[in-house]
Amino acid sequence: MINGILNIYKEKGYTSHDVVAKLRGITKQKKIGHTGTLDPDARGVLPVCLGKATKLCGMLTEKDKIYECVLLLGIETDTQDITGDVLVKKETAELEEKAVKDCIHGFIGTYSQVPPMYSALKVNGKKLYELAREGKEVERAPRQVQIYDIEILKIALPRVRMRVSCSKGTYIRTLCHDIGVKLRCGGCMEELLRTKVSCFRIEDSHPLEEIQRYVQNGALDKVLIPIDAMFSEQKKIVLEKKEARLAYNGNDFTVKAGTDGIEWQAQEEVRVYDEEQRFIGIYYYDGKKKCFRIRKMFLSQDERKG
Repeated sequence: MINGILNIYKEKGYTSHDVVAKLRGITKQKKIGHTGTLDPDARGVLPVCLGKATKLCGMLTEKDKIYECVLLLGIETDTQDITGDVLVKKETAELEEKAVKDCIHGFIGTYSQVPPMYSALKVNGKKLYELAREGKEVERAPRQVQIYDIEILKIALPRVRMRVSCSKGTYIRTLCHDIGVKLRCGGCMEELLRTKVSCFRIEDSHPLEEIQRYVQNGALDKVLIPIDAMFSEQKKIVLEKKEARLAYNGNDFTVKAGTDGIEWQAQEEVRVYDEEQRFIGIYYYDGKKKCFRIRKMFLSQDERKG
């Protein structure tokens, strides 16, 4: 089984699920999951987890992201992007660049955002976009998101190209819509490119066609990111056989040689390996019991037996 993360460049026209389905065909492996939905017309970074790395999907979905988008002012659509049906169309000739810039920068900080109807969020077990396609609209509770920064890259009204750094759960098309509402002219998202998810950058991403060539040449390891690379900031502990046997079963352990002089912090997480340098999992330090306890296991049962 292939275990690790691929930094995929999702091209326009594919859903995130399409990418996973195609990778299953390319790698001949079923256990694959993506780390955050991108709309079919959006492009950019989509980390995909294979094998044991699927345990990381939730963690990576929670990470901060960076997008580049084009805001088109003067048009409001039902999907909040250019693919939707036009609901409102207004003149933008009187808009002034300074007012537009000030309005956009006013969204930096904590921001209460109502998720769009055309989204994968579920209400009573049904996805919102399924209800929207049936012509139904339901009330959605606003969610607090964080806009860390908005950099205006180019402004040629009625279009504004900008780079948005934001927290998990932020809908960029809703941000575009809300900017349009505040400017009283309407607005929608015309283009979207995700350039960063956590440590995954667009300049290091690979389209599916390229991944297929690596697989055909037996060289997928060249682009496959190891699971433990996601925890490179944590300290590393290598266990001797006795302690490793405890860790294989998810049991608590204390550390001996080479680590006794370290002052561990309560709840501090560490990467744990056995003497063969196999990555066992992530443990945290229990300050009261003065031992390490399991946070997430990555060594499979078969590997533990081996």
